[in-house]
Amino acid sequence: MASKLARVIAGLCLAGMATTAFAQEQSTNRVAANTDWSVFVEDNPTECWSVSAPKETVNTRDGRVVAVRRSDILLFVFYRPGANVKGQVTFTGGYPFAPGSTVNLAIGDNEFELFTEGEWAWPATPADDAKIITSMKRGASAVLTARSARGTQTKDTFSLLGFTAAVEDAAKRCGG
Repeated sequence: MASKLARVIAGLCLAGMATTAFAQEQSTNRVAANTDWSVFVEDNPTECWSVSAPKETVNTRDGRVVAVRRSDILLFVFYRPGANVKGQVTFTGGYPFAPGSTVNLAIGDNEFELFTEGEWAWPATPADDAKIITSMKRGASAVLTARSARGTQTKDTFSLLGFTAAVEDAAKRCGG
């Protein structure tokens, strides 16, 4: 998983808010791997993030499992000291989300709503980010359910093994 994740991250560097596209700069600066989560650090501007790929994905349409093409599916937590971002949860589902739709994030008995724009989803407020991160530290898995612009229902399950170590490492490296 680590080498695939490193390839996925190569060429990607989130600049600004989650709604912005990844810049074309390469990010090969993986500084740590904690079970199912990795930590990356970039300079200029300084940003740190923990990231993981899903352990399982299920795509359905009209209640039937279907095969669909999706690009990279990743769950991130970002720290950007220059922009005063301390723990921004961000999800990319590998496709454009249905306009006006939300993503449901379930961690154990806790459920959260992420707002979408294009291929990105994130919580409404920094307070929501903090609640999600706390829940992720206590949980075993995170399940994100969303709907694509083509009407496909997606369900991506991420392991949270190593999440706490990775997110704390990213925060420490970026002064969070």
